[in-house]
Amino acid sequence: MIRKISLGLGLALAAVLLPAPAYADALIDNANGYTLDGEGNLVRFTGLLFDVETGRVTRLLARRDDRPREVDFRHDAQGRTVIPGLIDAHGHLMGLGYNAIQLDLSDTASLAEAQARIAQYSAENPTLRWIVGSGWNQESWGLGRFPTAADIDAAVSDRPVWLVRVDGHAGVANSQAMEAAGITNASQSPAGGRVERDGNRPNGVFVDTAMDLVANAIPELQPPLRDIALREAQDILLSYGVTTVHDMGTSASDWAVIRRAGDRAQLRVRVISYADALDTLLDTAGDAMTPWLYEGHLRMVGLKLYADGALGSRGALLLQPYADAPGEMGLTLSDGTLIRNRLSRLSLDRFQAAIHAIGDGANREVLNAIDEVAYRYSDDRRWRIEHAQIVDPADIARFGQHGIIASMQPVHQTSDMFMAEARLGPGRLQGAYAWNAMLRAGSHLAFGTDFPVESPNPFAGLAVAVSRQNASGQPPGGWQGQERISLLQAFAAYTTGAAYAGFAEDRIGRLGDGLYADFLIIDRDIFDATPDEIRQAQVMETWIGGERTWVRGAQNRAASNAPPMDAPVGPMIAPEDMPEGR
Repeated sequence: MIRKISLGLGLALAAVLLPAPAYADALIDNANGYTLDGEGNLVRFTGLLFDVETGRVTRLLARRDDRPREVDFRHDAQGRTVIPGLIDAHGHLMGLGYNAIQLDLSDTASLAEAQARIAQYSAENPTLRWIVGSGWNQESWGLGRFPTAADIDAAVSDRPVWLVRVDGHAGVANSQAMEAAGITNASQSPAGGRVERDGNRPNGVFVDTAMDLVANAIPELQPPLRDIALREAQDILLSYGVTTVHDMGTSASDWAVIRRAGDRAQLRVRVISYADALDTLLDTAGDAMTPWLYEGHLRMVGLKLYADGALGSRGALLLQPYADAPGEMGLTLSDGTLIRNRLSRLSLDRFQAAIHAIGDGANREVLNAIDEVAYRYSDDRRWRIEHAQIVDPADIARFGQHGIIASMQPVHQTSDMFMAEARLGPGRLQGAYAWNAMLRAGSHLAFGTDFPVESPNPFAGLAVAVSRQNASGQPPGGWQGQERISLLQAFAAYTTGAAYAGFAEDRIGRLGDGLYADFLIIDRDIFDATPDEIRQAQVMETWIGGERTWVRGAQNRAASNAPPMDAPVGPMIAPEDMPEGR
């Protein structure tokens, strides 16, 4: 009897002293799940448990694992594929939003079509003081030259028009815009820029830093319109399954818009910010990276720098002259001395540098600067080179030194491949868009899209990465096919690699215990698909921090309009009327 009592007391004490079995608040079940583990291995799962209060994963479940009986809600994935939220390691958040509410020429196939679009937009928006737009590409038009003020005057001549090229490194103004900006025959090209001329007269085309001569004359957008632009950008990103973006070149006004959304609980995507100027960084962040704000939705970590311009506008700095313009070698936007000074200044306060370098001359200059500065700092700096599109083969091995991150955009390869052949000639393409070579050299690869230069659709990027072919399957065998990579490598570059590039691998990029429950439910198994099928993948649901923030077919700005489901939908933004004028 005594023994039985003692055993009973022991069991009772054990029940009190041992922690109660933990159970998750939420379960995503019946999933065809994929994620990476901490070593980069592909992991399969069929159930995802997360804590509603923290928005973090508590456990991944295999098919054989018992499901908890008590959860706050369950959501049936219906056998669909579940993957971590995808991270765009190089985008322009507000630029995407502005494109959505301004004139977009990105799908025009000729100058005549663009002129018709400009004229139509002007007629539909008679109260706008300026017509502002972007997306034109003379290469897509088969024009053989830049458009000029005369071309734009033929569409609209009664008010200023300013149109930025698809790469953001050139713009064309009509005569009214040049007059409003004070452009005359005496206007000179600034350092790092070029005013294109017909004889002695500016012809309306402004490259790189020269764009400011016109852009600074445009009236500033008012806060309500900026707020609408951010809302539109978030809707677009969420629809493509982009849950985090590295915002390259956040201005002080951009930061204010993003903070305003955060204060209103309307910041749905996560934003890792790189300031557009040193003053912006120091005024915003002070003497260190900001903490994570708004429950892990916003952080400023460093500075975006420009070493050169873009290949399409012949602003990329090359080691040898352009094959199709023998007198030009590109533009230096930040010389080696300035880059070294900036790297030193940033490193003192542990800020991160993200340096735009497209041409082989610019990439070499940046690599030289990192070589000179990196030896002073033994801890983790994660130097970033953005784009790294054209690299001398002799310099590729250097990307494996000092922990350099190659922040690259697969879709640029298919957009640029024929133009790159014309700009460089066939003998200088070995180090072009060289993802495979970068990985073999030991560089860390982070993928993005450079939206709105390209569509923010990451599935198109995955398809290009494994095929080196465009949407039409061209060219056969892939352009510079030796540089294709595996789907696992490309998936890592859009998830764990992109998280690492922004010092965020401790919270996003994969699904695992303690990491945020940022995930997608998509309509197909991308790990059992052709490149074309990967490209066509559609996101059905986007979840961030355990909240469902976007549902295909729903009115995603208002939770009340979402279809009935067995899991709560996160807070949405109510639609507003867009104000006229600017």
